[in-house]
Amino acid sequence: MTVSLPLVVVLGFFAWGAVRFLGVRAWVVVLVALFGFWLSHTFLAPAIETGTRSGVDVINGSHA
Repeated sequence: MTVSLPLVVVLGFFAWGAVRFLGVRAWVVVLVALFGFWLSHTFLAPAIETGTRSGVDVINGSHA
């Protein structure tokens, strides 16, 4: 069985878990999210996308 979840849902679940169980402040989660949006508009975005896609391929077992 294959389950397809958007990345935002998975990250939201981890953020909720960090706030609830690890004691991370909610403003830190918001700050990290905003930093991620800012980082996606820099020259590092292509490298981040390539690294993320490679990581997903390794986890899925579809790496060449």
